[in-house]
Amino acid sequence: MKIAICDDREDDRGALKALLEAYGQDFEIKEYGSGKSLCGDMDYVRECGIIFLDINMGGMDGLEAARQIKAECPKVHIVLVTAYVNYALDGYKVKASRFLLKDDLEQTLYECMDDILREIRQEERVVEFGFVEGNMRLRVDDIIYIETSKHKNVFYTKDQTYSIYKKMDELEEDLKGMGFVRIHQSFLINMKYIDRISSYVMVLTTGKEISVPKSRYPEVKRQYTLFKGAE
Repeated sequence: MKIAICDDREDDRGALKALLEAYGQDFEIKEYGSGKSLCGDMDYVRECGIIFLDINMGGMDGLEAARQIKAECPKVHIVLVTAYVNYALDGYKVKASRFLLKDDLEQTLYECMDDILREIRQEERVVEFGFVEGNMRLRVDDIIYIETSKHKNVFYTKDQTYSIYKKMDELEEDLKGMGFVRIHQSFLINMKYIDRISSYVMVLTTGKEISVPKSRYPEVKRQYTLFKGAE
């Protein structure tokens, strides 16, 4: 993973880099001494998973740099780092993932990294299947549900559908642990897209309603409750 550190103080950049290197992951880390130099290297920024930005810098400060970066790279995780706690609210305005105080980095950085890397892994989960339409790689979060139709199973995604000659039992196993729930023989649902479950009916965020058999209802409710609690 590529990481950028932007701070106009060389010693602060070095201290943060040392902590990241000690974290135990294989990172490519590039340092920048100003917001202007960071935003001037957008080719690298676009490939970054995480950017650490000092707020208080001469010229373009960290908040302005964050705004420009988020406008072009909305999915990048920005961590604002500063010596002043009163800047914390400004972090929300630029959609920063985290806000860290320089004096507390040794105590807070690793927990911050754990949380962000977990989020990145969630965002990047990809599965590959041999569909009727050909081999396709799909982001797990883009699959809304899978439905049995005649002798095929159909993947419904945000953009289109894909058909596959594979048993639902096998698909359920392939997607195990990825947030899907089997509500009966013909449906495997991505719980991210469940709006509500009540009176034996599941309503998806798309508006689709699916009946849940009484025999499966308690287990489906239990799995959905656990999923919501883990988010």
